[in-house]
Amino acid sequence: MTANSYKTFTLITGASGGIGAEFAKLCAAEGRNLILVARHSNSLHRLAKQLGSDSTVHVIMQDLSEHGAAEKVYKKVRRLRANVDQLINNAGVGDFGPFAQADIGRQEQMISLNITALAVLTRLLLPGMIKQKHGRILNVSSVSGFAPLPLMSVYAASKSFVLSFSEALSEELRDTGVSVTCLCPGPTKTNFAHSARLDPNNHIARTRVSPQAVAKYGQRAMMAGTPVAVPKIGNRLLTSVVYRLLPRFLVRRIVRHYNR
Repeated sequence: MTANSYKTFTLITGASGGIGAEFAKLCAAEGRNLILVARHSNSLHRLAKQLGSDSTVHVIMQDLSEHGAAEKVYKKVRRLRANVDQLINNAGVGDFGPFAQADIGRQEQMISLNITALAVLTRLLLPGMIKQKHGRILNVSSVSGFAPLPLMSVYAASKSFVLSFSEALSEELRDTGVSVTCLCPGPTKTNFAHSARLDPNNHIARTRVSPQAVAKYGQRAMMAGTPVAVPKIGNRLLTSVVYRLLPRFLVRRIVRHYNR
């Protein structure tokens, strides 16, 4: 069997909940076959059962912050004889607090998950898409990727990497048939605030923006091949005007005050 005759799949990381789970539901509704990757076994299997019988759904349990995790996922995909022509790099984690007091292990985990796993998994799956002259990649960044974020310094820096990496890759892949979209949502009502240990009164924790709305916006942008997609007009104004026009020192101070 040749690679082109494999059944095509959408691979979604961080698929056990939040935006990742909503991406899975949207793709399944379109009849896409799915490979769902996350570290939470029970949540993944529950979601797979909810998606119905019209799609083939494979579950891969893997903590993507572990060394060599992306390679392990890729090897499992190859054993499934799956042709991944859509990749949604959604998995990510955050942390809140002064960097000088941060847990070193958690910072290393954040870098491994938000940066290393995303880049390596993209590198492993991209050649197949280029060979077929067809593919779509969506990387989930954040509005925090446009500016420094005091008290979430490593998280914002990791999302800045995702944004820069995605934009560069989008240009590299021009005329190859493969598109790259970077989705940059603002605060979204997911488990992120709890896992990042944010105060419940923080504006990020109090957001009402639904993961369903963010996923729908991201899917439309991915299908259109939009390089950078920022949901909500307020976020677009912030990232395209405020962050770009104000002096950097002023941006840092404003964000620090707003994020307390």
